[in-house]
Amino acid sequence: MAKGRNIRPRVDAPDGHKYCRRCETIKPHSEWDRNRRASDGLSTRCKACRAIEGRASHLKRQYGMTEVERDALRAETKGLCPICLAAPAVHVDHDHETGKVRGVLCFSCNAALGQFKDRPDVLRRAAEYLEGKVWKPILEAPGVYRLPS
Repeated sequence: MAKGRNIRPRVDAPDGHKYCRRCETIKPHSEWDRNRRASDGLSTRCKACRAIEGRASHLKRQYGMTEVERDALRAETKGLCPICLAAPAVHVDHDHETGKVRGVLCFSCNAALGQFKDRPDVLRRAAEYLEGKVWKPILEAPGVYRLPS
């Protein structure tokens, strides 16, 4: 052992393969990202492990929460989107003004809220439109319209 350093034991892998210390499996080079700085030219963790760590890092950085906290929010709705009640809840929804997490939604419902700019008044009008209650502006003067009350 080098002075003051902790040297990990070498794990032999067949040619064209590398050992991932995180998932403790030997995988072919095709399952590794490239890293020019590494002595073997490959990342220190396989693509799958890097993706897992990336998601966890994103949750912490973007929303200040862990995967356990996100999964607890999902469990409150039995893993279903609380809006459509049909698709799995996998996307964290947050208030764009405050940054506060509201819950976990399916992709479509989360995207829809974003498209409506998180505005309840617009969502209500959209619901009324879907129910056939289409508002029609009232012409007061040429080029001047008034919204119905």
